[in-house]
Amino acid sequence: MEAPAAPRGPAEPAPGTEITVTSPEQMRELGRRLAKLLRAGDLVMLSGELGAGKTTLTRGLGEGLGVRGAVTSPTFVIARVHPSLGSGPPLVHVDAYRLSGGLDDMEDLDLDVSLPDSVIVVEWGEGKVEELTDDRLQLRIDRAVGDTADEVRHVTLTGAGTRWAEADMSVLAG
Repeated sequence: MEAPAAPRGPAEPAPGTEITVTSPEQMRELGRRLAKLLRAGDLVMLSGELGAGKTTLTRGLGEGLGVRGAVTSPTFVIARVHPSLGSGPPLVHVDAYRLSGGLDDMEDLDLDVSLPDSVIVVEWGEGKVEELTDDRLQLRIDRAVGDTADEVRHVTLTGAGTRWAEADMSVLAG
């Protein structure tokens, strides 16, 4: 008989789910499937090398959430708000790459105000937005680096907090 698992603290990540994606369209489809699990108040943090597919995944999230406007990289505007075309939550898409500090640098974006009513996706958010909530979904996208045309990406999804403790991430695999 196995010993019961030690309880996790509210912000301690759950074991990750790994998904292999072999094309930009599959990355977009993963975003569309992930959108079905998301609801207002969710914080999604994306990390990975430049060109890994963070914005492509977010484009699929926008399609799945049914929001207005083309989802593009918000690198130069820092954040874009995409209102819902229906009854779902708006999508707030943030690119924190050029922000050097933590949540203090992002305070002007009022993410804490937007979070309860929106789905917030932050690219390059590690070490910058964790203080917003104990409940967050972290996606790490790894790809081959160097001079390669390899489209294969390995996506690791890790939920933190009670919101994601019992979420069935396996529905994303297929």
